[in-house]
Amino acid sequence: MKAPGRIFFLLGDQLDREGAWRGAIDPGEDLVLFAEVREESVKVPSHKVRTALFLSGMRHFARELEDDGCRVRYVALDDPENTHSLHGELARCIGEHNPREVHLVFPGEHAIREKLHDVVNGSGAGLHEHEDRHFFSTPDEFARWAEGRKQLRMEYFYRERRKATGYLMEGTEPAGGKWNYDKENRKSFPKSGPGDLSAPRAFPPDVITMEVLALVEEAFPGHPGDLATFDWPVTPDDARAALDDFIQHRLGAFGDYQDAMWTGEPWLCHSRLSAALNLKLLDPREACEAAIGAHRSGGAPLAAVEGFVRQILGWREYVRGLYWMHMPDYLDLNALGAGNKLPGIYWTGDTEFTCLRESLGQTLRFGYAHHIQRLMVTGLFAMLYGVRPKEIHEWYLAVYVDAVEWVELPNVAGMSQWADGGIMASKPYAATGKYIQRMSNYCRQCPRDPKVRTGDRACPFTTLYWDFLLQHQGTLSRNQRMSLQVRNLQRLSDGEKDEIRSAASALRCSLART
Repeated sequence: MKAPGRIFFLLGDQLDREGAWRGAIDPGEDLVLFAEVREESVKVPSHKVRTALFLSGMRHFARELEDDGCRVRYVALDDPENTHSLHGELARCIGEHNPREVHLVFPGEHAIREKLHDVVNGSGAGLHEHEDRHFFSTPDEFARWAEGRKQLRMEYFYRERRKATGYLMEGTEPAGGKWNYDKENRKSFPKSGPGDLSAPRAFPPDVITMEVLALVEEAFPGHPGDLATFDWPVTPDDARAALDDFIQHRLGAFGDYQDAMWTGEPWLCHSRLSAALNLKLLDPREACEAAIGAHRSGGAPLAAVEGFVRQILGWREYVRGLYWMHMPDYLDLNALGAGNKLPGIYWTGDTEFTCLRESLGQTLRFGYAHHIQRLMVTGLFAMLYGVRPKEIHEWYLAVYVDAVEWVELPNVAGMSQWADGGIMASKPYAATGKYIQRMSNYCRQCPRDPKVRTGDRACPFTTLYWDFLLQHQGTLSRNQRMSLQVRNLQRLSDGEKDEIRSAASALRCSLART
């Protein structure tokens, strides 16, 4: 077989069938490289379902390319020659074929991009990096938008994206006269619960996926996750079917209840599309346009559609821009000086606190929790507890099926932990257990009371919230949006403050033993 003149190296989150690289490749002459490597599942203990989703998606795509006549080199996880690192497999392939060029798609992780560039630049081959056309904007475009701005707030970036795409626009004005319907999208379920919601469409494993599940179980038996639950989209056709199911059955209620939580209900009104989007199985334009089409046809209210579009066109693009603007330093930011180890309950879910047990339990089983469970339950608790930001970042990267560093790190370090000191969020998302009580039924089934901050019935969120204000009073008092919360400390006597500190210390000591 003739040696390839060019190698096209595609990563597990680059399964875009219409990527820029596709127009550049000569199927009969060039070689497409895929590599399943152990390093990507053990640098953090990757959830079994997460690993299986990546590998199954890669194998299905590689099969399609072969059927289309492409030359594919596929390095399986159990290949005895596997070096088990992405840069190692690229170096091995270059060494065997001596190509004149290596083509990459802009990676989703800074460290991976650096290592792959180093391999190619050290090989003598030419490097060609294709922009990832899956996104609405590039890191360079975000940097140009950010230049000269004192604050990089998502809302203003989102408005620019709306104007550029024309999504939900009426000429130069936003549809309905408002850019943001966030206030309308914060309802909790009635006391009777969410009612009869349609569960997301499931995708039973096919032969390729079954082989992957067996391989992952054998290779990573001690990792979190229950592979018996695997039912995720692994092809573009699956992803489009999942999108259609969401638009038809849950988009209409998504706006009202996107922040709500309920025991025993992991999916609720959510789309479950983030993993397909992040692996590039589903084009974000297709997702946004399907939702907008539903509104135009009367199938979904504007507030629900705007909320869905904002998550994709706003947050998703914004966090990617922030990530590439601030890496690699962003990974080590720790504005609040948090230094505690992540409690063991994050890896077991074994706790009496209902909100944490529910959110952690479904995470560890399915690799999924929706954005409020991540921000205002697992994330809030970690921030109030004082977990080292890099450690909680690694946990999120490990346990969620949709986790890729460009999207996960800013959401955790910036939004959830305020480790960046305000680059992303204007204030820490600090709250007592009353927020969880308002947005869920968790507190009804918990032995703790969110109104109580010390004593046997104290809610751990409420205890740690008041201790958080006491610990960081100096920093938080300089934040205009936190000033009212900090002033509430003046209502406490010295004795009450000592009780809070003592209760928080006892709670941390107790959880440190888990």
